[in-house]
Amino acid sequence: MKFLLILPFIGLFLGGYAGPAITASSASGNTLQLEKFFSGEIDAWGIIQDRGGNVLSKFHVDIVGTWQDGTGTLDEHFEYYESEKKQRRVRKIRKLENGNYVGSANDILGEAVGKTVGDAVFWTYKMMIPYKGKDFKVKFDDWIWPLGADAVMNRSEIKKFGFKVGEVTIFMKKRES
Repeated sequence: MKFLLILPFIGLFLGGYAGPAITASSASGNTLQLEKFFSGEIDAWGIIQDRGGNVLSKFHVDIVGTWQDGTGTLDEHFEYYESEKKQRRVRKIRKLENGNYVGSANDILGEAVGKTVGDAVFWTYKMMIPYKGKDFKVKFDDWIWPLGADAVMNRSEIKKFGFKVGEVTIFMKKRES
């Protein structure tokens, strides 16, 4: 009997970790098309936070995007401010029908799955990330929203066993040609 009384509170507690629903994007009329935005040179600045909101790292990314026959290549060069560590990631993105995408990168496990939702794109994927000298398998729920024609905001929740363990926020802006 006591368990039945506690059950609604457990649901409320665990529901707080669910993140935004996949339909939680406003349709501003400026739908993000990855193949248009990620074409050319882009600057990005971001932060990585732990589950409590503490900033663990700040970084800058130089991105060069090219597209051919419906497949995009994003050549990303990261520089982390605190450690001066540099990292390169090459992402491949393929556009499918109905605003869907699939992607891959050297550190993504399997395929990333992307879906256009309102004016945004929602990605979900798994990766191995280093933390305190160990590698951990985590899941990313990743939203990218357009901020006009030349900028986007990216917010990723990092989850382990379904619980939020961190967050990445990135602002990206196309370089003027």
